[in-house]
Amino acid sequence: MQQQNVPISALVDMYKRGELRLPEIQRHYVWKGTRVRDLLDSLYRGYPSGSILMWETDEPIPTRDFAIAQDTTAFAGRKLLLDGQQRLTSLTAVINGEPVTVKHRKRPIDILFNLDHPDGPPSEALEVDSDQESLLSADDELADDGNGDDNGDEDSGEGDRGLAERLSRRTFVVASRALLAMPNWVPVSEIFKSSDTAILQKAGITGFNDPRYQKYLDRLTRLRQVRNYSYVVHVLERGMSYEEVTEIFVRVNSLGAKLRSSDLALAQMTSRWQHLLQELEEFQDECEDNGFTLDLGLLVRSIVVFATKQGLFRVVGATPVARLKEGWEEAKEGLRFAINFLRTNAGIEDESLLSSPMFVIALAAVSRVKDNKLTKEESRALLYWLLTANARGRYSRGSTETLLNEDLAIIFRTGDIAALIDPVKRQFGRLHIEPDDLAGRGVNSPLFSLAYLALKDAGAKDWFSGLGLSLTHQGKLHFIQWHHIFPKSLLKDRRYETGEINEIANMAFITGQTNRRLSNKEPTAYLPSIVEKQGQESLDAQLVPTDPGLLKLENYRAFLKARRAALAKCMNDFIAKKAGGA
Repeated sequence: MQQQNVPISALVDMYKRGELRLPEIQRHYVWKGTRVRDLLDSLYRGYPSGSILMWETDEPIPTRDFAIAQDTTAFAGRKLLLDGQQRLTSLTAVINGEPVTVKHRKRPIDILFNLDHPDGPPSEALEVDSDQESLLSADDELADDGNGDDNGDEDSGEGDRGLAERLSRRTFVVASRALLAMPNWVPVSEIFKSSDTAILQKAGITGFNDPRYQKYLDRLTRLRQVRNYSYVVHVLERGMSYEEVTEIFVRVNSLGAKLRSSDLALAQMTSRWQHLLQELEEFQDECEDNGFTLDLGLLVRSIVVFATKQGLFRVVGATPVARLKEGWEEAKEGLRFAINFLRTNAGIEDESLLSSPMFVIALAAVSRVKDNKLTKEESRALLYWLLTANARGRYSRGSTETLLNEDLAIIFRTGDIAALIDPVKRQFGRLHIEPDDLAGRGVNSPLFSLAYLALKDAGAKDWFSGLGLSLTHQGKLHFIQWHHIFPKSLLKDRRYETGEINEIANMAFITGQTNRRLSNKEPTAYLPSIVEKQGQESLDAQLVPTDPGLLKLENYRAFLKARRAALAKCMNDFIAKKAGGA
């Protein structure tokens, strides 16, 4: 195996010229802006950043497109990139200022550089634990607290002071409009394309005598030198077979824990089943047209489930391709049923309302066992299990594979749908929702989705437009967000705990447009205008207490207690209504 040091500038050129190709065993580009931010920060500081793995071959290997368009070249396909796709795509996008294509949509990777960053090592440890993007929050630094709702704090200047102070200590951030307006924050792509003079003038540097001139100039030079950072590039021998290279790919990524087990299983499948990835992506597009984004990993697990009647990936290598293909045909039919059942029976119109995507697989298994012929009682039992298990986080606690296999065993061996509720009872005990279950629970709780579904079913509407709740509204202004009824900044000033501030009981569901219109005032100050325009039913449908005393800041904990009770009853009534008393 050859080894050489190659600067980032040369790797980016190879990427753009089309000299590097992506084998089918690789996954899509998935990095969020926060990961690109951290990569740039490491390179800027000269920290280690891993290595690159390639395979130079003349074999006709199935390939896929990168997330950035490449030029055509006579050398295309000679070098296949096995490890480093996420980094090279990110660097190509940032250095050349080119958008990446993610889920058929082009979007820029906008990272800002702080010309006035503190000297020395980073002052805080940043950690990105997921590349899954939320439908309800922006991928920028202003959404860092994970609440997905500014509640008017941004306009007030009160709630964001702490966040602004934190961001001022960072060297790189994901762009936002607020930060772009500040002279010391400069788009990284602009630094690689523009002259020092233009950037310094925009930053307010008017001459050599400015005390910031040399500091800023040195930092711009240092950032541009990132292009000279050399990666260690390992090149596998030409004589290796595709199957052997796939095994190396799996081992490298297993040891580094860079890919999920589903990604490694997909690599093993595609080495024996060419063009599988294309089939999976075509089915993804079909599901997307019906409002559901199914992850490739979920589709891979579905193949395994229907080919082997259990959900463990480790059996992939020993399963014949013919059986995997049969499993895929079954999986497609089952997944179609699952999506339709979620939308029409449960009112779950988007996968983000599921506490785990494993529910889709369990529903698909029921579909195939029953051949899509469920009695009225079976449909009710399945819906009761789905709503209850989802609200309790059935697959979110403990080993997901173990819990899924327990349910699959019931489905495949007995076909007794009503028996699915028994493991949920053993796991959680009481299934009925009590007000105290909501105490301290926020947007990450499985109960949050049930609260949304119950309020939607009860007729809750947006407080300005009057539109009913739906995650399928057209236009960004009408996307549903959650809104703090008592603003965060006011509660923080009164020293309430974070868990209390971000409780489900303090949330109403409204559109993004309405969320931006509401200022950070006490409920007693802004709710009367909503009642005047939309009627008292607009608050009643969102279960906002009618007692004016409960809407005062000093009575916030009494407000939470009252709304918890109302929400718990609404949620229990919703399950009973939908499942018909199952």
